[in-house]
Amino acid sequence: MIFENFTFENPAWFWLLLAIPLAVFWYWKKRHKQNATLKISSTQGFTKSTLARLRPLLFFLRMLALALLIIAMARPRTVDVTTKVKKTEGIDIIMAVDVSASMLARDLEPNRLEALKNVASNFVNGRPNDRIGLVVYAGESYTKTPLTSDKSIILNAIGDLEYTQTIEGGTAIGMGLATSVNKLKDSKAKSKVIILLTDGENNAGFIDPITSTQLATEYGIKVYTIGVGSNGTALSPVGIKPNGQFEYRRIEVKIDETLLKTIAEKTGGEYFRATNNEKFQSIYEEIDALEKTEIEEFKFYNYDEKYRIFLILAGALLFLEFLLKHTLFRSFV
Repeated sequence: MIFENFTFENPAWFWLLLAIPLAVFWYWKKRHKQNATLKISSTQGFTKSTLARLRPLLFFLRMLALALLIIAMARPRTVDVTTKVKKTEGIDIIMAVDVSASMLARDLEPNRLEALKNVASNFVNGRPNDRIGLVVYAGESYTKTPLTSDKSIILNAIGDLEYTQTIEGGTAIGMGLATSVNKLKDSKAKSKVIILLTDGENNAGFIDPITSTQLATEYGIKVYTIGVGSNGTALSPVGIKPNGQFEYRRIEVKIDETLLKTIAEKTGGEYFRATNNEKFQSIYEEIDALEKTEIEEFKFYNYDEKYRIFLILAGALLFLEFLLKHTLFRSFV
């Protein structure tokens, strides 16, 4: 739009525009008293000249000039805003995800693993300035995606998460944490974070979770732990049928909350329990709020003053009025 960047430095001057209607009213009331009058018995034979009819043009020019002067005093100008964003060193985040068979339990909809993929993707989309990596573990662990700022890569990796029998069964929390620490230990980011998710107890792997926790503390890595699973029992896979499909049965949900709380406490993080989809989403939103990259925004304003054109026009109108008053309308004023 033509007036999109148009501003006025001193808009209070516009109050003077109220004087113009008052001046017009005064002129209209006094218009008949501005000239000498002659009383005669009849005006027949007299005609009002065109110049006489145009005499109010002088007053109109004066009022228009006054309006232009008021606009000039309000300091009209256009502004061009240039924004420069300075981002401090971002946060490096590793998401360590349990992909054991128990993550297919259906106490979250449609199951724990699919619920995780949904909220984790939302989390990644909300972290445009940070590097994120993905570690998966069951009975062993491996890096699925190293730290990257390319969000499409990490989102595709999250979307590909699934249970597979090619990885050893069990839940190696210590292994998953150790692999995540290894990916962050050389990071130069101002903040290093691991989001460790599991739905069970440490029952596999050759690295003790406490040892991995000590490593995380040594390298200044904060660990947020999430226990996934409802309280009580959950419809969980207990075997595979001859047709290849999982056989489900209700079994007790067992999460080593004491261990997860210890890991979080010793590293300066927090422990969360996701018992349903809504709670799961809120947990990631809370972590997102706790770990923010600092961004500074600088704005540069370039002003182009426009009052001069209004002054020139006002001066031209006043000069025109003066010229007409002392030439063409000399006989009427």
